[in-house]
Amino acid sequence: MAMGVLAGLLGALLGLGGGVFLVPFLVVVQGLPFRQAAGISLMTVIATSSAVSARSAGKQLINLRLGMLLEVGTTIGGLFGGLTAQALSQRALTALFAIVTALIALVMLLRLDKRNVIPDGSDPGRLGGRLHDPETGREVVYRVKRLPLALLVSFAAGNVSGLLGLGGGILKVPALVSWCGVPMRAAAATSALMIGVTAVATAPIYYAHGDIVPPLAAAAVLGVLAGSRVGLRLAARLHVRRLKVLMIVVLGLVSALMFARLG
Repeated sequence: MAMGVLAGLLGALLGLGGGVFLVPFLVVVQGLPFRQAAGISLMTVIATSSAVSARSAGKQLINLRLGMLLEVGTTIGGLFGGLTAQALSQRALTALFAIVTALIALVMLLRLDKRNVIPDGSDPGRLGGRLHDPETGREVVYRVKRLPLALLVSFAAGNVSGLLGLGGGILKVPALVSWCGVPMRAAAATSALMIGVTAVATAPIYYAHGDIVPPLAAAAVLGVLAGSRVGLRLAARLHVRRLKVLMIVVLGLVSALMFARLG
């Protein structure tokens, strides 16, 4: 439950769902098989998504049109990933987790100081949007770029979600921020909405194979719901650059932990 609180806090801050932290903990500290850890993590992803989306809906942070378009590719990828996970070894899943998190941390580091806003009064386009920037106190405008790339990354994110028990935000948030012109806060809130849909599509596959342990899943979900409330309050106060740095640190630590597990 305590780890669920921390996972929920990070998930609400960064739009990752918390699985990026919870899965390594369940595998390395609790000693659970990777597939059981992934199944439990998917249940907490659903909880994080529900809590964050409910509190973000009225703040113009969620880009619903973009989110629902990308979710088509994500859900298809999630179904493929959930089925593929049953055929891969635990060592292969652990190695894949470590490599993916390390690569994404590097991408975020290279794009650390880039801001995805366009001049006020500009047309955001069909999939762009506007949001209130608490750092400047003004409304900012953004336009979505490289939509085909965003769809491809969304499919990959769904696959990673199904394979590794993550929410898919671990790929979508860095991609939307680094390549597609979406500000960090909007990317995190939109990702939080999408990861719940992906997890709902994938979790039944794990449950059918007996990989979700109900008592552990229930404890983790209760912790996530509490941590999400704290994370949402912190997200409104932290500078965007600090959120990006936090994401890089979390991804780097988790990658190192899983590489150590392989040794």
